[in-house]
Amino acid sequence: VQLQAYGGGLVQAGGSLRLSCAASGRTFSNYAVGWFRQAPGKEREFVAAISRRGGTTIYADSVKGRFTISRDNAKNTFYLQMNSLKPEDTAVYYCAANSLTSYYSDDYDYWGQGTQVTVSS
Repeated sequence: VQLQAYGGGLVQAGGSLRLSCAASGRTFSNYAVGWFRQAPGKEREFVAAISRRGGTTIYADSVKGRFTISRDNAKNTFYLQMNSLKPEDTAVYYCAANSLTSYYSDDYDYWGQGTQVTVSS
């Protein structure tokens, strides 16, 4: 499956952004999907994931209560709604797909190209 992430940008602290990831090539509903991020000089870290039908969502503690992952299988797209953004959320955000809902980047077989999110203080 091919993934294309978009929706990043520059936002002030406390603001909101919605990232989208469009999937193509295979049956989207066969895959659990997730978001990861990587800040300069840091390792890639898990942000959120959602199961194939959307019934299960998991989040990193650092974003719980502020970010919401969702998906629309009819549109082959999934989303990350980010509210109450903080400067420490600044990173390149990557979307990924996998057969199972997972916290671990090594479990994901397919990756999008990343979209930059910058939160100014």
